[in-house]
Amino acid sequence: MRNLLAYLNGSQEDAMTFAEYLDFTRQLVAEKRTSGPNQSELLVNFTKLNLRRMDRILKTLAINHEGLIEAIESISAQKRWMVLSEPWCGDAAQNVPLIHMLAERNPNIDLKIILRDEHLDIMDEFLTNGGRGIPKLMALNDKNEVEFTWGPRPAQAQQMVEEYKALAEPKPEYLKFAEKVQKWYAVDKGKMFQEEFAALISEVAR
Repeated sequence: MRNLLAYLNGSQEDAMTFAEYLDFTRQLVAEKRTSGPNQSELLVNFTKLNLRRMDRILKTLAINHEGLIEAIESISAQKRWMVLSEPWCGDAAQNVPLIHMLAERNPNIDLKIILRDEHLDIMDEFLTNGGRGIPKLMALNDKNEVEFTWGPRPAQAQQMVEEYKALAEPKPEYLKFAEKVQKWYAVDKGKMFQEEFAALISEVAR
């Protein structure tokens, strides 16, 4: 994690709070563009859709897992949570607001978001099965040691993705598969996310 440490020891000028990330996404939508080098119509439209998803999640979902609430509120040491994300990413739209809700429950957690495509060197230190999946959370202690990582999606959704990748060609259209994953999020309502984080945070709190 040499590249992550180098970034943390630098100016971190491009690191965003969640509020800044949300405002950044709103600005992109207003300007009819997206983040990163790929300015395709598809990703621009995804960014607009993802802004609506984040707004909806912030209004309708809550952290309500009792074990997770107890674990997150028991953290007494300073923590730094760094998230790699992009506004065009559907998984990021579903999970980054929930990560924000967690961090918001404890002032000892400093959450910052950086763009994956501007930090591929860091991304490549935290690959998922060899891929640059986002969002990716790196949870660090006050010594900048990684306590745990999470991402890019809850285990059941990740299994769906892995099964899709393993299908023989010709595969079903990816956009239709992506809709299936988004429907899973709509049914799950953040439950698996909260279960996974309850286990992760309880483990490092011991």
